[in-house]
Amino acid sequence: MTPPEEQDRTPLQEPGPAVDAGEGEEAEELARAALTRVLEPGEEHGGRWLREFGAVGLMRLLTGPAPPPGTLTGVGPERLAGYRGRAALADPRRDLAAAAGSGARFICPGSAEWPTQLDDLGDARPVGLWLRGRPNLRTWALRSVAVVGARACTPYGAHMAQTLATGLAERGWVVVSGAAYGIDGAAHRGALASAGATAAVLACGVDVAYPRGHAGLLGRIAGQGLVMGELPPGSHPTPSRFVLRNRVIAALTRGTVVVEAAHRSGSLVTARRAQRLGRLTMGVPTPISGGAALAPIRFRLDHAA
Repeated sequence: MTPPEEQDRTPLQEPGPAVDAGEGEEAEELARAALTRVLEPGEEHGGRWLREFGAVGLMRLLTGPAPPPGTLTGVGPERLAGYRGRAALADPRRDLAAAAGSGARFICPGSAEWPTQLDDLGDARPVGLWLRGRPNLRTWALRSVAVVGARACTPYGAHMAQTLATGLAERGWVVVSGAAYGIDGAAHRGALASAGATAAVLACGVDVAYPRGHAGLLGRIAGQGLVMGELPPGSHPTPSRFVLRNRVIAALTRGTVVVEAAHRSGSLVTARRAQRLGRLTMGVPTPISGGAALAPIRFRLDHAA
């Protein structure tokens, strides 16, 4: 049975043209754009194949005659057949054109805009990133902080997230979050309210408004900041994609602040991944009157630069 996260990777369409067999930057971009339709975010065996064969070489293996047994290790025949089926349908030129039509672009490792701290993820590094917005991601990521937390947050949590994000934005930090309801949305709004910088990392295509109730917010973020994701245009979120999205938030930023989170939550997954990557990790304490609660967090971030 096809896993839920793979069900929308094979759209009902005629097979697209194969990725160019040439070399160079354009061939690399086309191959990596195609692979965002083939590999799920964070698939380490896919990352290992990329490291061993390169993006162009991997697409050749997936779209040409069946490779010899043992060439693409780590998956069984059925799963490999699924990859080959998706690779045959991939049309990177169409995806790049669709992205351009929605004001988006595609960047990949080695390009001038690629934030090299994402390379700390090793074989789980994104194949590439689809971006909507004008700022340069590499420049922004150098001074960025993640503010994450519960969707079902309290009024106190929302207030603290917005206040913290406003203060960080006013001090020249880029506020990064996931555009979800609750803490994420409050953090983005806090940065936007101070005319500051904010970036949203999505678990879907950058042309997909999810959650639908944040369509307006995502439009404001794209207009004033950046909206980004690993999935190609038209892709929809799944539970596993939300979890895997968090590794990008953790690796991209200098530190992660958790504002209200359940014991088992995606926000704590982000914080744990940030710790393993050697990033600063912080948490907002329970209600404290006045601004004393934020002082240690602001102090640590001010001295992280």
